[in-house]
Amino acid sequence: MSSIVPLTADAQLLKDCHGRAGAGANSVYALFDPSSTGDGHGNPPPFAPPALRIPGQGKKGSALVVYQTPTILAYLGDRLHLAGADQAEKAWIMSHTLTALDCNNEAHDTHHPIAVSEYYEAQKDEALKKAKAFREHRIPKFLGYFERLLTGNQEQGGGRYLVGCQLSFAGTTVWQVLSGLQFAFPRELEVRKKDYPTLFGIFYPSVQEEKGIKEYLASNRRLPFSMGVYRHYPELDRQEGMSD
Repeated sequence: MSSIVPLTADAQLLKDCHGRAGAGANSVYALFDPSSTGDGHGNPPPFAPPALRIPGQGKKGSALVVYQTPTILAYLGDRLHLAGADQAEKAWIMSHTLTALDCNNEAHDTHHPIAVSEYYEAQKDEALKKAKAFREHRIPKFLGYFERLLTGNQEQGGGRYLVGCQLSFAGTTVWQVLSGLQFAFPRELEVRKKDYPTLFGIFYPSVQEEKGIKEYLASNRRLPFSMGVYRHYPELDRQEGMSD
């Protein structure tokens, strides 16, 4: 059984795709030691979490360790039939995933615009400016793009799928990002939802009803948002009386 080291919010993106995180993760933790040069089986040390350990898939039958969210998604996607039907779809799925992860990273930067090593309170003034720009310009840009993708794939996807006629890891990634945005900026998203009827009216609810994902979301494996990438600071959200 493969296992995810869930040390960062990025791991939630992988768990949405993977649907499970099993035993065996402890052996990966040692690789994050700053002095590590690898594990003796040919696996280089990951730069940072998350990481995925897959028994028997590495050099000479040893465990394979891969890191970086897109790399892990691509690895899991092929094995869980979430990576597309052909090479064209694989390329589109990865491109859409990276775009969603761009949004994910920009959302994080709203509360830590200067330095991740500093507390939010030390950069609050800059965060207010960053969040305003993100809400007013970047959120509609990303949401509008995802809406266009669904419209362009309407014939095959019916508003439910970004690529082709089935769920992909791009879909689970976009879904996770939308969930995070609604947690971090509930007022902003409530105002904007009506502008993206396919994204929020068809795509979003359909993903959470997919077999496996529905059960996962109802389980204790689905971690609530708190103080990770997506954080709810009311002062960074849309304020009362603001116009669209």
